Amino acid sequence: MSFNHHDYILDIKEILRILPHRYPMLLIDKIIKFKVFDYLKALKNCSINEPFFQGHFLEEPIFPGVLLIESMTQAAAILIYVSTGILRINQLYYFIGIENARFKKNVIPGDQIIITVIYLKTQKNLVKFKVFAMVNNQKICYATILFYKKVYIK
Repeated sequence: MSFNHHDYILDIKEILRILPHRYPMLLIDKIIKFKVFDYLKALKNCSINEPFFQGHFLEEPIFPGVLLIESMTQAAAILIYVSTGILRINQLYYFIGIENARFKKNVIPGDQIIITVIYLKTQKNLVKFKVFAMVNNQKICYATILFYKKVYIK
């Protein structure tokens, strides 16, 4: 499938086709908007029914920070795919690093996270993105993330 229209929305069926993640580790519900090799906006709905809320924490459930980073990484992986079309086992992009991650506010059940991924640059086999997450128009987390393109020769 070729992607180039910036207002094209990806639903959960298309996300499942792109990402190898499944419940409970699939952390993107919808792609709202994107432009290849530029940016992507994704949506994550936080429901009290998600398993991590049961133990993080009992009296005041919050979305774990590590899963917030994972959701932003999954959104970046989708931007890589819609930009390159590469989804082959012998040529994969791996999440290899995170820089300057900051958490500003807790995410609680019922929140809707809007994730923005901004393509920064490609240098050899490294791809760099600026990512941030917002709830109710407030920035809750931001970071720079790195992917490495690994090519396997068969």
